Amino acid sequence: MTRNPVFGVTGWKNSGKTLLVVRLVEEFTRRGLKVSTVKHAHHHFDIDKEGTDSYRHRQAGAGEVALVSGRRWALMHELREEEEPPLDAILERLAPCDLVIIEGYKREGHPKIEARRLESRNRGPLSAEDPAIMAIAADHPISNETLPVFELDDIPAIADFITEATGLKDKNA
Repeated sequence: MTRNPVFGVTGWKNSGKTLLVVRLVEEFTRRGLKVSTVKHAHHHFDIDKEGTDSYRHRQAGAGEVALVSGRRWALMHELREEEEPPLDAILERLAPCDLVIIEGYKREGHPKIEARRLESRNRGPLSAEDPAIMAIAADHPISNETLPVFELDDIPAIADFITEATGLKDKNA
């Protein structure tokens, strides 16, 4: 199976990761690329609502529930007593695309950009400990940095950097 190219956005809580991912997806889509995303959630989450049929299927003990309509489908997998799957196992399940943007997964070895905002509670640089971080996107000036530094809002420049780093081709070029 051909693996989709991946690039991550990492950073501390409230560092601007989600907004950066959303804006990058919009930019790459505008450029004609098919993009998928993987978001790591640190908290208990549920995409299903109590009382729905699919929720009842999971509560009854189904290990996986596929919810399918004419507009979208979702596959929910209950871990029960299983460990959280590694990122590679999730990436293998994705359909072919031009780029997968991964949000979070601080400790994985895929190439990534670190988001930094002054509003973030923890502002310690992750790049000092993670050789997979290739650049920084910040809402404030950063000095004494050896990695490329982008303005957090300079989405076209960040997208160009990711395009070059992953060897992507801009379909609208």
